[in-house]
Amino acid sequence: MSIRKVSTTVALLGSFMVYHARAFGETPAVKQSPNIMHVAGLQQPAEILVDRWGVPHIYAASAADAYLVQGFNAGRDRLFQIDLWRRRGLGRLAEVLGPAYVEHDKAARLFLYRGDMDQEWAAYGPDSKSIATAFVSGVNAYIDWLAAHADRLPLEFKLLGYQPTKWEASDVVRIRSHGLTRNLTSEVARANTVCRTDPQNGPKYDQVRFGLQPPWETKVPEGLDPCLPNDVLRVFTLATEEVHVTRGGLSGAVTNRPATVREPGPSNAEGSNNWVIAPAKSATGRPILANDPHRAYSTPSLRYIVHLNAPGMSLIGAGEPALPGISIGHNGAIAFGLTIFNVDQEDLYVYDVNPAHAREYRYKDAWEPMRVVHESIDVKGAAPVFADLVFTRHGPVIYDDATKHRAYAVRTCWLEPGMAPYFGSVSYMRVTNFADFQRAMLHWGAPTENQVYADVQGNIGWVPGGLAPIRPNWDGLLPVPGDGRYEWAGFWPGDKLPSTYNPASGYVTTSNEMNLPADYPYRERKLGFEWTNGSRHARIDEVLKSLPKVSIEDSMKLQNDLTSIPARRLVALLAPLHADDPRAAAALDLLRGWDAREHPESPQAALLEVWIARHLGRAFVDAVLPPSAAQAMEAPDIGVMLDTLEKPAAMRLTRERRDHLLLSTLASAYAEMEKLQGADPKAWQWGKLHHSLPEHPLFEAVDRETRARLQPGPFPTPGGPYTPNASGYRAHDFQLVLGPSFRMVLDVGNWDNSRAVNYPGQSGNPDDIHYSDLTEMWLTGGYFPLLYSRDAVEKATVARIFLQPVARSRLQPAAKR
Repeated sequence: MSIRKVSTTVALLGSFMVYHARAFGETPAVKQSPNIMHVAGLQQPAEILVDRWGVPHIYAASAADAYLVQGFNAGRDRLFQIDLWRRRGLGRLAEVLGPAYVEHDKAARLFLYRGDMDQEWAAYGPDSKSIATAFVSGVNAYIDWLAAHADRLPLEFKLLGYQPTKWEASDVVRIRSHGLTRNLTSEVARANTVCRTDPQNGPKYDQVRFGLQPPWETKVPEGLDPCLPNDVLRVFTLATEEVHVTRGGLSGAVTNRPATVREPGPSNAEGSNNWVIAPAKSATGRPILANDPHRAYSTPSLRYIVHLNAPGMSLIGAGEPALPGISIGHNGAIAFGLTIFNVDQEDLYVYDVNPAHAREYRYKDAWEPMRVVHESIDVKGAAPVFADLVFTRHGPVIYDDATKHRAYAVRTCWLEPGMAPYFGSVSYMRVTNFADFQRAMLHWGAPTENQVYADVQGNIGWVPGGLAPIRPNWDGLLPVPGDGRYEWAGFWPGDKLPSTYNPASGYVTTSNEMNLPADYPYRERKLGFEWTNGSRHARIDEVLKSLPKVSIEDSMKLQNDLTSIPARRLVALLAPLHADDPRAAAALDLLRGWDAREHPESPQAALLEVWIARHLGRAFVDAVLPPSAAQAMEAPDIGVMLDTLEKPAAMRLTRERRDHLLLSTLASAYAEMEKLQGADPKAWQWGKLHHSLPEHPLFEAVDRETRARLQPGPFPTPGGPYTPNASGYRAHDFQLVLGPSFRMVLDVGNWDNSRAVNYPGQSGNPDDIHYSDLTEMWLTGGYFPLLYSRDAVEKATVARIFLQPVARSRLQPAAKR
């Protein structure tokens, strides 16, 4: 994308989104005429009140009806998105997209839950199956409604030429591949470092790529050949990537490109932020809970905000639109918000295969047969394809190396009962006190989470959760032989994880940093050693500590904070330096005194990010590692790099060599900025490079006119990978791929004073005003009120949908509660 196009976007942004800029104090839009929809399976009349920010507030006569209406509404607002999610997870893309997606389907089917369904449902609680059944009944009821209203079929189905199909309750929990995975890719990368160097030094060298926390030195497992096939993770990647439809793929050409291209360096700084403030430190006198989970950007948004009301239940917040209930929000008594707690839940197993029988592998002193599942994959425009899905005792086989007589399989917690990502929230989202919340989190499976908690009594807390394997004789940081020497010995009970209740500090905050308490027995439990860089957490903690009282406005401002601690540290390193090179000298002048805030208009942010992503990181790796190790990795861990640059002797780097490294790479970055944005550094802008284009799955499959209809953006965007307002980007074009599409700040107990935003909008219908109407609000750090009381909802309602059971013909609006 050209700079001119981004600049044009800046100029047009205001006029392009007139509706979007409404502040929540303005007069509501004119209310639309009521819609009446007849819903199969609904037991009593219900209502959906859509407020002017696109949030549906569902009022039903029973919890079962509320979940059914939630499913119906998910179909109404996000049908193509959730249909594609289901097809991807079940391995049923090829039947509607064609032969190019057969390999995706094979891969996805390997990672379906195939265990006992009674155990599966029981793991989430006694009514989990009935909740899922009601939800999918609602989705199916909307599909039935569409059959009688063909003109309302979402555009994407028309473009691709297929019809949505019915769901089963088991679809909600059997699909596992949409969850956040753990360290499998890092295991392979570490093995690659060892392969290129040696078993003695390779693990140490690899800490430049990913520094281990708490302090830890890993060893190569006995019997492991670390030299793995180059494409050993191809099937795993196909199983876990988002659907990316291309013209070539639809015409039959095989496409393996992920929807969000993963690249080395700062573009992969995943994470989330949350915090909870106790009444004594809160400007409101009540707890405040803030959460902005960071995930891949997409259109429609990954998250969906919904409000569910029924006798004895009133839940509001965000979840994934294909799942019932919510995972982030409140229920009128307690509030909850999550970030990832980095427990290692995956292992790659390497097997010796019987040369005389390719479906047998060595286990202890015998050849053990692999289990083969034969499945047929329907293919659009072609004959069905028959696939053999192969499993060992540890999990699905993702690679078969016939030349070396080896096979590779994945053991992952998310194939255990009760591990459907986020579905476990059906247990904690309805409890009303900390003890019950903690009890519910004891059985939480995936993804592994830091949950912060607050209640209307004024209590706050932190409860991590997630299934944690017991590895008696290794640490999970490298692949292991699958011959029986490296077996999980069950799982750590949930009460073996740390927790906090009403801390003396008056607040708790997590941002995926290493947050195990200092006295935690990590050497025994080995939960995980790969944690996200702690810069976001350090900045948030710095701000919260500095405030005697924290307000709702402080929390919103902090979620949008643009201060980069790595930038601050680099500027401090440069401060005493002088340069003879004119470009290096000009760069020093530009960065000297900069406050390390990454505004879209900032020339310093543009230079710094180009410097880190394209110049400094690579040069640092080459400077501190032998060539064999340096070639094994693309970019360093930002924390390891900064620690070393500040104390170069730790890696036998002299200060003179360190200074030369800084100045030479800075001059190169300055020269690149001259090419990108001209000779005058005052005209450089970070936003001209750094842009958001939340890709629609059909982004590359449609013509320009249709793309303009489907695809918001690009938008110049603030922040960087390590600012609290995190913006993980692709290094080759600085397009955002990861960040906080959903933000929430809750005033616990005064719920109507809570705030939220969801980028680019709530709807999945390109012709709906709510498709991208929250974009400007999100870009500029704005929020809308997350309304909870019926009176407040009524005042902000712009669309009212009356839902009637199919058997009833007379309109009976739901009772006002």
